[in-house]
Amino acid sequence: AENAAIREGGHPREVTERNIVAIRRQMKRMGWSIDWSRELSTHEPEYYRWTQWIFLQLFERGLAYKREAPVNWCPVDQTVLANEQVIDGHCERCGALVESRVLAQWYFKITDYAQRLLDDMELLEDWPERVLAMQRNWIGRSEGAEVDFQLDGASDRIRVFTTRIDTIYGATCLIIAPEHPLVERLVTDEEERLKVKEMIDTTARQDPGNAQKLGLPTGGFAIHPFSGEKVPIWIGNFVLMSYGTGAIMAVPAHDERDFEFCKSYGIPIQPVIRPADGELTGAADLQEPFLEDGILENSGEWSGLPSAEARKKMAGFAAAHGFGNESITYRLKDWGISRQRFWGTPIPMIYCPQCGIVPVPENELPVVLPSDVKITGKGRSPLESVESFINVPCPSCGTPGRRESDTMDTFVDSSWYFYRYADPHNGSAPFDPETIGRWFPIDQYIGGVEHAILHLIYSRFWTKMMRDLGLIQNCEPTKRLFTQGMVIKDGAKMSKNLGNVVSPDEMVEKFGADSARLYSLFAAPPDRDLDWQEEGVSGINRFLARVFRFVTRNAGNDGKTEMHDADRAAFRKLHQSIGKITEDFDNRWHFNTSIAGLMELLNELCTLEPRLSPGAIREVSLRLTQMLAPFAPYTAQELWETLGQAGPVFRQSWPAFDPDLAKEESAEIPVQVNGKLRGHLRVPFGTSRKELEGLASGLDKVQPFVSGKQIVKVVVIPDKLVNIVVK
Repeated sequence: AENAAIREGGHPREVTERNIVAIRRQMKRMGWSIDWSRELSTHEPEYYRWTQWIFLQLFERGLAYKREAPVNWCPVDQTVLANEQVIDGHCERCGALVESRVLAQWYFKITDYAQRLLDDMELLEDWPERVLAMQRNWIGRSEGAEVDFQLDGASDRIRVFTTRIDTIYGATCLIIAPEHPLVERLVTDEEERLKVKEMIDTTARQDPGNAQKLGLPTGGFAIHPFSGEKVPIWIGNFVLMSYGTGAIMAVPAHDERDFEFCKSYGIPIQPVIRPADGELTGAADLQEPFLEDGILENSGEWSGLPSAEARKKMAGFAAAHGFGNESITYRLKDWGISRQRFWGTPIPMIYCPQCGIVPVPENELPVVLPSDVKITGKGRSPLESVESFINVPCPSCGTPGRRESDTMDTFVDSSWYFYRYADPHNGSAPFDPETIGRWFPIDQYIGGVEHAILHLIYSRFWTKMMRDLGLIQNCEPTKRLFTQGMVIKDGAKMSKNLGNVVSPDEMVEKFGADSARLYSLFAAPPDRDLDWQEEGVSGINRFLARVFRFVTRNAGNDGKTEMHDADRAAFRKLHQSIGKITEDFDNRWHFNTSIAGLMELLNELCTLEPRLSPGAIREVSLRLTQMLAPFAPYTAQELWETLGQAGPVFRQSWPAFDPDLAKEESAEIPVQVNGKLRGHLRVPFGTSRKELEGLASGLDKVQPFVSGKQIVKVVVIPDKLVNIVVK
C-alpha cells in the first residue's frame, strides 16, 4: 500500500480503502459466501489498538525487546525483513536482492516457544506433513554441546555449538561468521575488512546452503580446550551469526561442509573416528568425510570410546572444567518486527532521556498514525519527520521524549485477525474469551503452503502466547489445514508485482461470474497449481450455455415418469453423479472431478432427451440444477426459478443418493488373451461362466489372437474379467 501510494500519489489509507471497496465488490459479484457483518480491516485503529495492547503485555513479560543486530534490508521496500521473509536471498514480497545492515530493532521472543511449537505438532493430526516438516526444519532443534576456545594471548573466548563433541580432536580450525564481534578485533587491515563486508553482502543475497563457500584467514589463533594446541581462526561466509553462536569448529574429516571448505583452502584434515568394525582411514587416503558414529581414535584419554558414550562424558568434562556444557539450540531466531515504514501498527513505546524506554499507558491507546505525512520510500521511517507525532512527553516523568518511529511488521496484525472475526466489534477487549471458546480451535483453515514458515508459524506462536496471557484456552489455532495450490499464468505465480494478474471484473464482463468460478474449480484439484488459460474459461462458458438450453427448453414439461429404458438410464446416470459429487464434497474436495461428472451427466441427458418421459426430464433437470448451484449459483438460481421453484436454490436439501437407481443393469467386462486386453463384453450382471467363455472366444477382436492356437485354460471372474490363456 505504501509503495502504491508512492507510485500513484496520495495516501496509503486511500489506496488500501479503494482496494477494499474494489475487492469486496468483486467478491460479492463472484457470489462468495462471506458473513460481511464480521468484516474487519487491520489498518483501522479499532483493530490495531488491540495489537498495540498485546505488544504491551509482551513487553511487560520480557517477550518484546529491542536490541541492535544485523538485519535483512530490502532496498526496494526500504525496510527490514524477518528471516522468514527472505526467500533464496530475495524479498518475499518484491523479489529484490536483500542486503545486510546493523540496526536497533524490536523483537518478539518466539524462541521461548520453540520447543512448544515442536511438541504441539502432535496435536496437528490433520495438517499436511510437508508443512509440519518445513516447520520442524525451520525451528531446527539440535542437541549437542557448547564449548569455549580461548583466544590465544587474550582472555576472550569463542564459543561454538556442536552436535558432535566426540569429533573435537579433529577440529583443525575455527570458523566465525563475517558479522562476529571478534572480526573487528582480528581483522585490522582495511583491504581485508572490505573483503569481509563484501562477504556479508553476498551472504545476505544467497541461500547459505547453496552458496560457494568462501573463507578468509584472520591470522589469529585459539587454544583447543581439550588438547591445548593452537588452531587458526578463519572467517567463513557459510557460518551464520543468526544460528548457534556464530562460530563453528571445523572438523573436515567428519563433516561434509567442513571437508569441502578445508580441502579448498589447504587446511589440515585429522580423522578421529573409525567405524566400529573397521580401521581408521588416514588423512591422505580420505576421499570423503566419515559421518557416522564409531570409535574414537587420536582423542587423548577418550580414545577407544564409542561416539555416543564419548559425547556424554566429554560434555560433562567440559562443564566440570568450566569451558562448556550440554546444550540444545534452535535454528529459529527471535522474530524481528520493526519496519521502517509508515503503513503499519505504530509501536507503542516512548524514548525518554531520563527514564529510557517507556511504554505508552494503556488508556492512551491506540497510538494513531498521523494523516499529515510525506512518504518518499527513501531513508528512515516517514514518521520521523512528523514532529506532532514524534515529540511527546514521557508518561513517567513528563520530560520531553520521542515516540518510536518504526511500525510493526504486518504479519503481527495477521497473526491474530481470525480471533477478532469471532468478536469483531468488541470495544473493551481484543475479544470475549467465552466467545472464542465456542469458536476455537478453527475447524478448517485453508491457506497457501508458501506461508508454512511465515503466517502459519507466527499464528501458532501468537496462539500460545495469548494462552499464556489468559486470553484463550486453546493452544493451537486450527485443527485442520488444507494448503491450496497457486494460480499460474505465463509460467509464473499470478502476482501484482509480476503484472500477470487477471482481473475478476474482466472475466465477469466477458464470460459471467459463474464461468469464472467454474473454471477456477475445474482447471485443477484445489491442492494443485492452476495454469490459467482463457480458452478454458471460454470452454466452461459453453458448458453452462448447454446446461441452460437443456433445462429451459424442457422447463414446461410436466407429467408422469414412465421408467422405460431411457428413463432408467437417465436416473442411473443421475444417481451415479449424485453419489460421486457427494463423496467429492465430503471427503476429497476434488471439485474438478465433480464438474467433470456434471459434464458427463449433461452429455448422457442430451443423448437420451428425445426418449425421456416428461416426469423424468423434469426430475433430472431439478437435480442437475441443485448440483450445479455450489459451482454456478447465478445460473442455477435462474434455472431454479425457470423450473417454477420458489426461494433460493442453495437453501434446498442436497439431492438424496439412491444406490438402487445408480446400479448398472449390465457389466462391461474386459477380455484378455495371455493377460493382454483384446476386447470388451457388455452383458447382464450374473451371466454364467460358461456363457462368458463362449462370448469372449467369439469376439471379433479376440479371434485373431486365439485362432489356430491351443486354449490352455480360460480364467473367468464373473462380472469382472475373462482371460484366455493360449499357446
